[in-house]
Amino acid sequence: MSIILTHAYYLFEDPKEQLIMRPYAPLGLLYISAYLNESQVENHLYDTTFYSKEEQLLFIEKKQPKAIAIYTNLMTKINVIKLINILNNDAKYGFPKIILGGPDITYNCENYLNTGAHFLIIGEGEQTTLELYQAIANTEDYSAIPGIAYLENGSVKKTPPRVKMKSLELLPLPNRAAIPVEKYLDTWKTHHGKSSMTISTQRGCPYTCKWCSTAVYGQSYRRRPADMVAAELLMLKQTYQPDSIWFVDDVFTVSHKWIKSFHEEVLKQDAIIPFECITRAERLDDEILQLLKEAGCFRIWIGAESGSQKIIDAMDRRVDVNVVKDAIQKTNALGIETGTFIMVGYPGEDEEDIRETITYLKAANPTHFTITIAYPIKGTSLYDEIENKITVQPNWETTTDREIDFKRTYSRKYYDFAVRRIVNEVNYNKELLKGKEKNVLSTFKLKTKSIIAKTGMKLYK
Repeated sequence: MSIILTHAYYLFEDPKEQLIMRPYAPLGLLYISAYLNESQVENHLYDTTFYSKEEQLLFIEKKQPKAIAIYTNLMTKINVIKLINILNNDAKYGFPKIILGGPDITYNCENYLNTGAHFLIIGEGEQTTLELYQAIANTEDYSAIPGIAYLENGSVKKTPPRVKMKSLELLPLPNRAAIPVEKYLDTWKTHHGKSSMTISTQRGCPYTCKWCSTAVYGQSYRRRPADMVAAELLMLKQTYQPDSIWFVDDVFTVSHKWIKSFHEEVLKQDAIIPFECITRAERLDDEILQLLKEAGCFRIWIGAESGSQKIIDAMDRRVDVNVVKDAIQKTNALGIETGTFIMVGYPGEDEEDIRETITYLKAANPTHFTITIAYPIKGTSLYDEIENKITVQPNWETTTDREIDFKRTYSRKYYDFAVRRIVNEVNYNKELLKGKEKNVLSTFKLKTKSIIAKTGMKLYK
């Protein structure tokens, strides 16, 4: 009798990721597996990233688990629904109880339960998965287990929320031995010349950005002790020798006290591995930047989302665009790479806001930047604001929230062209900054593409 922990992301079915090839291990499942191991619960983690659905189903058929817990997010929802349908309709898999967890289920309980899932875990998964599986395995009552949802007489029944784990030092290290770590390392090495792994040091985010989902960890801040994080770094360094680490935390430098302790422990334990992280501009200063560099930081992603203060305020980002610009410039000057995120098509954004974003990116000059077109995730303040302005609400079972569209200042096509204009105009400026080293042909192409995109914006305005 056992439980299988799995997900439904298949790298070789994702053409976009095959161009990028930056896969990361499913840390959430690794934590749950380790937690179950501590309670001597037999569990099998099947990481689908490098495998197919057919291989996954063969594994399930062989193990005949009592339950299957599937991590579900916006990107994997469609595959998860297909997997549920197969498991519920083919006797060779033993008709296991299907448990879903992850950020997409919290505000879509009825939809997921109606697809055939037996239970949903709302919030953090370790304690709830353990208690729920023990109830299933022993055919015991589960109605008093906090943090779950299920159907009762055709209606959704939710138990009271589980109190969040206050002390993260109680968490065991992720069960990385359960997955093919070498496949991740080799993939990174082959495509990027260096390998990368992930570490989580905190749960929750104390900020209130309207477009961001806090469905799993909530609007909180809980952190693992710095000495334990340094010890994990040392273990990875000795066991896997990764070339870099990606800290998956939302705001890595939210606590300056913790950063100072982290810096001290990393040096004391000889646990330095080059790393990158995400943070907010106002949580960086000269001292913290220096400590990060000494601890091994080679890249910092500093969120802005827009170069327009009007749009930043509309997002409830609570930061000054000039503070973000200065933070990026200071980080660059210290020899640490920078990255930033840009979102276009946010409610109320107009052509002047796009121009301000281009001006901001040119002045800040981050090493890297990514752009997305704003889309509303159910359960966020953004979704609540635009719900009565939705113009495209596709079929839930066959699409994701990314396909939802709403009435914006201009058409969706306008913002498609706006993305192209920003990318090409900013990269054109980067070429100009190279001076004599610039590639003349590349510079010409970038400027031409920027002009074409600007023309497209005018056509679809």
